[in-house]
Amino acid sequence: MQEGPLTPGGLCAMPRPMLHIDDISYSIQGRPLFVGASASVPEGHKIGLVGPNGAGKTTLFKLIRGELALDGGAISLPTRARIGGVAQESAATGRSVLDTVLDADQERAALLAEATTATDPHRIADIQNRLTDIDAWSAEARAATILDGLGFDTADQARPTSDFSGGWRMRVALAGVLFAQPDLLLLDEPTNYLDLEGALWLEGYLARYPHTVIIISHDRGLLNRAVGHILHLEDKKLTLYTGGYDSFTRIRAEKRALQAAEARKQADRRAHLQSFVDRFGAKASKARQAQARVKALAKMEPITAPEEAKFFRFTFPQPEEMSPPIVAMEGVSVGYDDRAVLKKLALRIDQDDRIALLGRNGQGKSTLSKLLAERLGTMAGKITRSSKLRVGYFAQHQVDELHLDETPLDHIRSVRPNEGQAKQRARLAGFGLMEAQAETKVGQLSGGQKARLSLLLATIDAPHLLILDEPTNHLDIESREALSEALNDYTGAVVLVSHDMHLLGLVADRLWLVKDGAVAPYEGDLDDYRKFLLSGDAPAEKAGATTPEPKPAAPKKPSRDAVLALRSDVRKSEERVQKLTEMMGKLDVKLADPGLYNDPYEAEKWGKKRAEAVRALAFAEELWMAALEKLDAAEKG
Repeated sequence: MQEGPLTPGGLCAMPRPMLHIDDISYSIQGRPLFVGASASVPEGHKIGLVGPNGAGKTTLFKLIRGELALDGGAISLPTRARIGGVAQESAATGRSVLDTVLDADQERAALLAEATTATDPHRIADIQNRLTDIDAWSAEARAATILDGLGFDTADQARPTSDFSGGWRMRVALAGVLFAQPDLLLLDEPTNYLDLEGALWLEGYLARYPHTVIIISHDRGLLNRAVGHILHLEDKKLTLYTGGYDSFTRIRAEKRALQAAEARKQADRRAHLQSFVDRFGAKASKARQAQARVKALAKMEPITAPEEAKFFRFTFPQPEEMSPPIVAMEGVSVGYDDRAVLKKLALRIDQDDRIALLGRNGQGKSTLSKLLAERLGTMAGKITRSSKLRVGYFAQHQVDELHLDETPLDHIRSVRPNEGQAKQRARLAGFGLMEAQAETKVGQLSGGQKARLSLLLATIDAPHLLILDEPTNHLDIESREALSEALNDYTGAVVLVSHDMHLLGLVADRLWLVKDGAVAPYEGDLDDYRKFLLSGDAPAEKAGATTPEPKPAAPKKPSRDAVLALRSDVRKSEERVQKLTEMMGKLDVKLADPGLYNDPYEAEKWGKKRAEAVRALAFAEELWMAALEKLDAAEKG
């Protein structure tokens, strides 16, 4: 590993390495991504992996997992270390969300299956001891806690994964790998499919995660609060820094400034030596001194000044000024079909507003965004818009609506057919899509490049009102900073939904809380809201409680197969309760043994296991009752 600029001074005992990357090299189609790169990640550390888009961060994960073969060097982990990462998404199956997450712990699932068929008393004892060692009996409570943090309430956890969209099944996949607790957890942009509340919960969970974590993220807040080290991939090398992202940028800037100063000093020294050689090299009396300086020049190891950081800006066209308000609502209700999601809205937007929408996923932030963008009509009330109002809209899944077989230039031509190609290319360059990307098919562009193209299309008409729903997904940190600057310079109104609290803090000057079918100003700042969420006092309603957007409602008239599935859920829930009750009995027998208390550590350990079993039993009984109620309702219906 290259010496990290923040390596603590002196010698101290270091934790054993969980991951050792030794002098690796790897190229893709002749383009080197790693050349002699090394790093050592100590066990239990939380590491943020950062670097420019396209540098090879995701490729490094594939190399660690053994999905790609190295050109040179080696990557090693402890024997039998388990590596885990988020799959593409959970399959849409009839298994419940909770069972799908429980299945992620393959050892537990295998032991439970074997326990139903094993006959050898010694093997049965081994199975039960191992189940106790891995806290198998508290597994459901742990899985439910993780799912709750990611937005699934008790009823959602009992529903089949096929009820949920791809984005929600990605959350199920994330819950599964967090529950399995691999020794080395590799996460690639996990907050891209989480809302603000889910992202904050994940921060706290990762900070407490008992094993090693490496996370690729462009979320500055997460990289400051959830990790203790930054692994920087730059110039095909890896460097480990101690501290969060802000500390990393400060130390790196100091390092670059020092390197630049050393390069200037060396250049001055070289110039001085060369000047002596040029002046006196031909004189016999100075020949020896001149030759000595020639040798000194030859031996001087060149110090290369660091390249200047590329400064990228978004170029938003500016709208003309309009008289306020540009949007006004009186008693407005909006929703889907015949069900209102938001009611009695009395809101006003002026052209200089910078508004952040807060609230749990499913409360109606996207519904309000669609109303403002004229993608949804009102169900009641009156909404007044300025007669010449132009609205730009970047939806959460806008990138998915691009035409993959067309180039960015084709996209611009379709909305500006009469514009010259030079002007079209200038528009693309203003969003970081240079000549090479302009003529590359969208399907071959990176996620960040697609997001920039979508932002260009959303702002091309210089809208007076710009609505951005999770615009930072796929954008790197530099692009996020550029976006915040562009939004602050923008002379139109901005309505912003984002899980990136750093962006919200830089842009928003008004906060609206979307909750319980209403929208109202939030009294407090973003720090207050973050504390409000983390305190556990946030709204009890879970995602999908008031809107069908993120999670479709379960069928009102269940089919015969659905009723059979509900009966199966009831049976499984009852079996869980029985198993946990049996386990409680065994634990009580263990704790009744006076000899146990000769070892206080053992007594405390078994006491904790019983407490976990009590919680697990209570949760299993809750699931059982919920399953019985659903079955009763279905059979009556």
